[in-house]
Amino acid sequence: MKQISKLLLAVAVSAMMFAGCQRKETVQEKDTTVPVPAVREIWSKEQANEWYKQWGWLRGSDFIPSTAINQLEMWQAESFDTATINRELGWAESIGFNSMRVYLHHLAWEVDSTGFKNRVNEYLNIADKHKISTLFVLFDDCWNPTYKAGKQPDPKPGIHNSGWVRDPGDKIHEDSTLYITLGRYTKDILSHFANDKRIVLWDLYNEPGNSGYGNKSMRLLKKAFQWGREVNPSQPLSVGVWNKDLVDLNHYQLDNSDVTTYHNYAEPQEHKKWIDSLRTTGRPLICTEYMARTRNSRFDNVLPMLKEENIGAYNWGLVAGKTNTIYAWDTPMADGKEPKVWFHDIFRKDGTPYSKEEVALIKKLTGK
Repeated sequence: MKQISKLLLAVAVSAMMFAGCQRKETVQEKDTTVPVPAVREIWSKEQANEWYKQWGWLRGSDFIPSTAINQLEMWQAESFDTATINRELGWAESIGFNSMRVYLHHLAWEVDSTGFKNRVNEYLNIADKHKISTLFVLFDDCWNPTYKAGKQPDPKPGIHNSGWVRDPGDKIHEDSTLYITLGRYTKDILSHFANDKRIVLWDLYNEPGNSGYGNKSMRLLKKAFQWGREVNPSQPLSVGVWNKDLVDLNHYQLDNSDVTTYHNYAEPQEHKKWIDSLRTTGRPLICTEYMARTRNSRFDNVLPMLKEENIGAYNWGLVAGKTNTIYAWDTPMADGKEPKVWFHDIFRKDGTPYSKEEVALIKKLTGK
């Protein structure tokens, strides 16, 4: 989401790949021991690559309906907008997209866990109708640090993601008992959808260490993988690397991800360096965020490369809306005037494309 370094991710990347997480052994002492849940190991490279072959080339967007300012407005019962979701995923299908990356939020689950899971299932039904798989994100270190249930704020004119919220944000650093809730949330969601073929992958934690957290995010990162491994869903687990300076986090993410995911908003030459570096994992690559036009990361110069390299490709943003992601991270427009060059997003709210040329290219690459 936020700005990534344009430097290489080659921070000892070869050393990052070989540790793997070890199976926890349980010592049995007759019948007096308390059973400990088995924790699955990281997938083998062979297993990961075989999984990727079955899905083919994944391409799509980071999706939130245009009527939602953040994850809570998307998932709370009073604002869950199936009509808009259906309409906008139809536009995605029309250009040959076959997958979406979608953010959840633990607070929506905490308020109404049963209703939340029902709404997630309803979303999956809609997406599946449009032949679209889903990559779900559980935690996030980006944008606003605090949040509350209920009505969400209105967008601030011209400001990128003015209402997006972190999960769990500052609260986890102020109240460690929140880990109990987060563990229950993670295990409930992953268990409920553990064998759901409509879900392609679990992205456990978006951009850990962002917003100045740095290594403070390590504990939740480790917990997220632990909880996920204890559930042992059929889908792979991953956390994408995004900033070469977060060395400790990068090591842990790459050592523990079944599939290698990453973010890159750089121009093609720098993006290709990341690809070459990350190839050393021997695992499938999926770029879960790219495409920032004013940073020279565009559909015409990045998407063809990702297809040629057989890398999954999720650009940020499908339809311009309340998230205000047509505006750049660091270039607010207080008057709310439409920028000459959109930063993210493909369609306007009425379904017309920002760029007919871009849509034509996407359709050509997807065979639509």
